[in-house]
Amino acid sequence: MPHLSHAPADHYSPERSAVTDLNIRLLALRRTTPFVRRMAAGAHLGILSACTALIAYLPAHAVGLSESFWSAITAIAVVQTEFQATRSTARDQFVGAAIGGLSGIGALLALGHDLAAYSTAVVLSVIVCWALNMGSASRLAGITATIILLVPHAGSAEQMLIARVSEVGWGVCAGVATVWLAARFPAERLLQLRQSRS
Repeated sequence: MPHLSHAPADHYSPERSAVTDLNIRLLALRRTTPFVRRMAAGAHLGILSACTALIAYLPAHAVGLSESFWSAITAIAVVQTEFQATRSTARDQFVGAAIGGLSGIGALLALGHDLAAYSTAVVLSVIVCWALNMGSASRLAGITATIILLVPHAGSAEQMLIARVSEVGWGVCAGVATVWLAARFPAERLLQLRQSRS
């Protein structure tokens, strides 16, 4: 088997390198999928993503969350073709938002509102994710810390944290629930139901 190259950060762990090899092989296998099947899978995921985004956005907007678009963005980010992947992504989204938000608030209260506080929040949020063995949530934690500390907003940073975690939490719930329901009704079963009615 030829050695596949990886980013230098992956060299410290043989397990991580093996997972990367498997992902590369899976990607190569997906590229051999016939065009019509790729289009059908893309249409399925697109419809599922749009439905999930609406399910996340409309109630959040109706209850008055001023930036309810974050619920829709999170829901789209969470939706995957397999339920286990959806659950894993959902966990990363929620944990990353919570850790990044708390790190951002902590740095803001301890250091004030400047670039040193922002940098500290990003570093701290990534370290906390890795310390909790959830490195895959670290990028989202850094993004949330960035939103808390750099994005202009009305109200306090604490209010923004509560709103952001609520919006992300609702988007996560909408994404997981929609994919779970969709997995209960595979396309073959829907076709059978339609044919039995004809």
